[in-house]
Amino acid sequence: MLLQGKTAVITGASRGIGEAIALTFAREGADVVIHYYAHKSDPEKNLRSEAEALAARIREMGRTAYLCGFDIADREMVDAELKKLLTAVTPTILVNNAGITADNLALRMKPEEWERVIAVNLTGAFWVTQALMRPLMKNGGCIVNIASVIGQMGNIGQANYAASKAGLIGMTKSLARELASKKVRVNAIAPGFIETAMTQAMPEEARKALMDIIPLKETGKPEDIANAALFLCSDMARYITGEVLKVNGGMYM
Repeated sequence: MLLQGKTAVITGASRGIGEAIALTFAREGADVVIHYYAHKSDPEKNLRSEAEALAARIREMGRTAYLCGFDIADREMVDAELKKLLTAVTPTILVNNAGITADNLALRMKPEEWERVIAVNLTGAFWVTQALMRPLMKNGGCIVNIASVIGQMGNIGQANYAASKAGLIGMTKSLARELASKKVRVNAIAPGFIETAMTQAMPEEARKALMDIIPLKETGKPEDIANAALFLCSDMARYITGEVLKVNGGMYM
């Protein structure tokens, strides 16, 4: 098993790519901390039930699963919940996967559309990384940030999303340099058109336009990203840091 004895914290793990990463890591021997979205004052908006279902599947594999809920854009919640988590586990892997979209043309983009996407996709990833940095340094762990092909090539109507993912790539490279002396590797994955609830909500016309620029002429699966994350977090990638691994079917080379 490639991750035997490891404990992985995965943000946004209750569905989509995060869920696939959690299951793949568990199959390879890791215990998993499942982060899910939890609203500060409205429990109806929480994704705990999905996280609990995932935890049950992981426990059936004989691995330990922990639940950790917070709004990743709320620094107070991040710090409080991760402080509690660290009394129970010592993470050796962090996957910053949580992300949202709020698409609009730049001319029409509302302040809240810009600010929320940046807060979740970029700033929130930094808060989580900062909160877990000391235990990761202590154990020579690794960090994988889930960026996007959009952060590399841009896209109409996604200035906020593109900026957040490009920022995540820049953060990856800076952290890779800062943490190398502590034997912490930091890499990013830039997924292309992956079949998730987020991409399934796209208009059919937009989906067809994307397929026209993918040389492999097919969409990716969450498991494709999970397998890339597994590689980067395993000893097979022991000499790789500061890298952005494109998993996009040739969409952007």
